[in-house]
Amino acid sequence: MTTRPLPLPTTPPRPALLVLAPMEGLLDHPLREVLTRIGGIDRCVSEFIRITDRLLPPHVFTRIVPELLQGGRTRAGVPVRPQLLGSDPHCLAENAALLATLGPEGIDLNFGCPAKIVNRHGGGAALLDEPELLARIVSAVRRAVPAGLPVTAKMRLGYDDDALAEDCARALTESGASELVVHARTKAQGYRPPAHWHRIPSLRAVVRADIPVIANGEIWTVADALRCRAESGCDALMLGRGMVADPGLAWGLRRADGQALPPGADGAAPGPVLPWAALRPELAHFLDLVALRCAPRHRAGRVKQWLNFLRRRYVEAQQAYDTLRTVDDARQVAAWLRLTSA
Repeated sequence: MTTRPLPLPTTPPRPALLVLAPMEGLLDHPLREVLTRIGGIDRCVSEFIRITDRLLPPHVFTRIVPELLQGGRTRAGVPVRPQLLGSDPHCLAENAALLATLGPEGIDLNFGCPAKIVNRHGGGAALLDEPELLARIVSAVRRAVPAGLPVTAKMRLGYDDDALAEDCARALTESGASELVVHARTKAQGYRPPAHWHRIPSLRAVVRADIPVIANGEIWTVADALRCRAESGCDALMLGRGMVADPGLAWGLRRADGQALPPGADGAAPGPVLPWAALRPELAHFLDLVALRCAPRHRAGRVKQWLNFLRRRYVEAQQAYDTLRTVDDARQVAAWLRLTSA
């Protein structure tokens, strides 16, 4: 579908909170930089920082969340909340206290990661079978950091099933989490559609009214986002793979809230919100950022990884992916991006 270039306003309407999701191995610093530069996102959560049995040195936190070296924000000014993952309340609290000295605008706790290696060691979604442990972790972290620093949490509906979902939501918020993200699937359901947004209202019902609940999972289009809001009762949303596949998704949702989208740029239609002509230069910028952090042998792969998501929404991305699929030299990728962006 061909779309006209869509001008991005400098001051968008902000009807509801939109958060960029943490995604291990994908939504790291370079992609956060590009997506927040495109705009529409209020806040990011970093990929998880694994906490085991020791106090991590500061450089580990700043390596994973280099935004800590620039006031805890991306260069576009969007706050990035570092996320900790672990199962030992004392170790998590000690590391959170150190992290707090590095100037984040908040600390998030991961109770949703479905990765087998994480779950085998008692982290991520595996903790959803133990609401009492969830409460001890959040309480310990809350006590360890300054009172004004938000401590938030992300959970799934459960591990094998959702029988303890309400107990987990209550445990997390009553022990000190000031905000709760709910990925509306269990660990067993992984990332398979659908996301069960209809389960979120019962979690909201057991959480204090002043604690925001943010819905997450399977939001690929503006139409998905509107359905998620309707079924979950949440105004605030966390966008993950949908934002990677369609970097204009947040803008589309904001425009759907505040004004009609231009013809051909309706996020409920098959085409993406942001036209390829506006996105293409961002791929070159992304490669520049990747080159600052990745060894040469990994750079081309990172561009192809993003193109693999983009081709879900862009015919042009499919063409680019087909062209670059066998190219492993980042210099050739860079040359192709410069040529096609000219």
